[in-house]
Amino acid sequence: MFHLVSFNKLVGMQVISSKARILGEVSGLEINTESWLVTYLHIKLDTEASVELGFKKRFRSSKICLPISLVKAVGELITLDASFEDLRDAFDIVECKD
Repeated sequence: MFHLVSFNKLVGMQVISSKARILGEVSGLEINTESWLVTYLHIKLDTEASVELGFKKRFRSSKICLPISLVKAVGELITLDASFEDLRDAFDIVECKD
């Protein structure tokens, strides 16, 4: 069974790893316009996560594109199906280009 979640509810929602480590918050998403499915969440990383994942920017916040396949659950926050260590080693997590 699935639940529908509005874009407005997702934006600003906190994102945590499978071991409850805070990554940041949702700042947007990407949609495949052929299938109309969400493919990536744009995550504005908090400072600590940004540094540890190697995305630290000098004067602005880092934003990564996180594949939707890593999302385990959506409730009061978004829980990932990967630990912080798994995310650090992942090759498919990249900086979002605006």
